[in-house]
Amino acid sequence: MKNHSCVRGQWFRENVAKAVFALAAFISIAAVALICLFLFANGIPAMAEIGLPEFLFGDTWRPSSDEFGIFPMIIGSLYVTAGALVIGVPIGILTAIFLSRFAHARFARILGDGVELLAGIPSVVFGFFGLMVIVPFIRDYMPGRGLSLLAAALILGIMILPTVITVSKSALDAVPRSYYEGALALGADHERSVFFIVVPAALSGIMAAVVLGIGRAIGETMAVVMVAGNQPAIPLSIFDGVRTLTANIVLEMGYAADLHRGALIATGVVLFVFVILICALFSVIKSKGEHS
Repeated sequence: MKNHSCVRGQWFRENVAKAVFALAAFISIAAVALICLFLFANGIPAMAEIGLPEFLFGDTWRPSSDEFGIFPMIIGSLYVTAGALVIGVPIGILTAIFLSRFAHARFARILGDGVELLAGIPSVVFGFFGLMVIVPFIRDYMPGRGLSLLAAALILGIMILPTVITVSKSALDAVPRSYYEGALALGADHERSVFFIVVPAALSGIMAAVVLGIGRAIGETMAVVMVAGNQPAIPLSIFDGVRTLTANIVLEMGYAADLHRGALIATGVVLFVFVILICALFSVIKSKGEHS
């Protein structure tokens, strides 16, 4: 009798746990679905009224004249993201290699704690640092006013470091030690074994880190708003001001109305499509890594 009640109690707990997990999954999916519904229901009509070619490829953003071309913001987002990758990816990957294969265990633990701390700093703090340190440095020693594409790229390059380092290090740590030992047995030294055997074996994970870094950079708002200059024009050099898609929404949504508001929501749709493409790319890289 006692065993029977124990079995029933275990069955009840398992079913309650399954119900809770199913509810959590349903809420997550419903939240994403509601966001998609809101964006597309409010953004697509605005795109249709403005005209898709004029909206995506127009080079003038002047809401007072009903001109809503977001091409400068698309270019600005791509330029800033590309600059962040050029700065952050090499540093992040090399740091991950150092932590995984070269650093002493105690030092690696201390440095790893520092990386985790960097990940926890609010984006507004990064923006304030850029506004107080990076922008004046660019203004004093380089062309332009300091508020520029270069400043935004530098800040975002720093901000994506925790993502790139953490994911890349996990990929490197997951490589079987037999690969490294086999290379040593064939006569390779430590550096050759790491860079020609271990790193290629972890390449899919490192690429996933880069993709996640792209997603982190293209979706950042506050830090970019503070240092980028926010000029709705295609930058001609890295010292020109730039406005990204996210910054465009944040700067104008507070007072927008009617078609202007719809155009900003449509800007969110374009950004959402970018995020979907990034997630799809991450899934492809992950599936290739699992089958390799």
